[in-house]
Amino acid sequence: MSGAAPVLTAERGIAAAKVTGMPSGNVSRETSTRSTAEALPPSPVGAHFAELPLDSITPNPRQPREIFDEDALAELVTSIKEVGLLQPVVVRQLSPGRYELIMGERRWRACREAGLEAIPAIVRATEDEKLLLDALLENLHRAQLNPLEEAAAYDQLLQDFNCTHDQLADRIGRSRPQVSNTLRLLKLAPAVQRRVAAGVLTAGHARALLSVEDSEEQERLALRIVAEGLSVRSVEEVVTLMGSRQTSPARSKGPRAGSRLSPALSELSTRLSDRFETRVKVDLGQKKGKIVVEFASMDDLQRILQSLAPEEGPVLRSAEADDAEDGDDTPDAG
Repeated sequence: MSGAAPVLTAERGIAAAKVTGMPSGNVSRETSTRSTAEALPPSPVGAHFAELPLDSITPNPRQPREIFDEDALAELVTSIKEVGLLQPVVVRQLSPGRYELIMGERRWRACREAGLEAIPAIVRATEDEKLLLDALLENLHRAQLNPLEEAAAYDQLLQDFNCTHDQLADRIGRSRPQVSNTLRLLKLAPAVQRRVAAGVLTAGHARALLSVEDSEEQERLALRIVAEGLSVRSVEEVVTLMGSRQTSPARSKGPRAGSRLSPALSELSTRLSDRFETRVKVDLGQKKGKIVVEFASMDDLQRILQSLAPEEGPVLRSAEADDAEDGDDTPDAG
């Protein structure tokens, strides 16, 4: 079957319906009577099944996934040559005879490498603002994005939809701390980001490195993680010790309390971070310590303050409230 175009069947149409949520009856009727995109009229449900020339499809320029596993791609090419493509790609029509991928770039690439001329596809009506969201959700559910790609996609969605971390988390089915912690990976030094993208460092290692503010120190510690095979917990302890050295006086002698309690402090930081849904750092010196709570915006600060003292209500006054009060105090012109 090598090189042959995939055969369109009612069974494949039903499988496609499961991917897109289309009624399977409509799909099987379409696939039994039409085989080219030009012969397919607009569907009343906003989607239809067709066999499209590979050259008529272009990748989604906002696809969050940038790295494709070569071995997995080669396996898919072999499978397509032997049994054909079992799951259609999803596209939208740009103009007559031209389409853009929404889901399935790996399948599209594999079909090209397999030498096929056409590919089974679901043609769906999708607005521009939903392209990235659809592509992101597909890759998240398939666990195919590396942490940096996921962070970049989150950042793009925040810009496109002009939404908060809470709203984005709700839209993509993730927790707010997970979204916020993933976005923080974009603050890593470029060299460290490359190691995370390549899978050399895990997201857990990366989050631990975020506590190191100096980019050169980040890179040195990243190299040490790889060379020594340090666990995430070990990296957290190293980072805690580094912070203790930076804040301790040069004349200090003996082990610091923070050094002795670093695992407990790390655990406390994690628990507080989960409690307040933001990064919390706990540092203990010889005589005193400090707790640093990060916030992303004034709204985020208000949320944290209310979680600390919910019975007190809003702690910070909004600018709108101040403006309104100033307006009330302004004497009448008469």
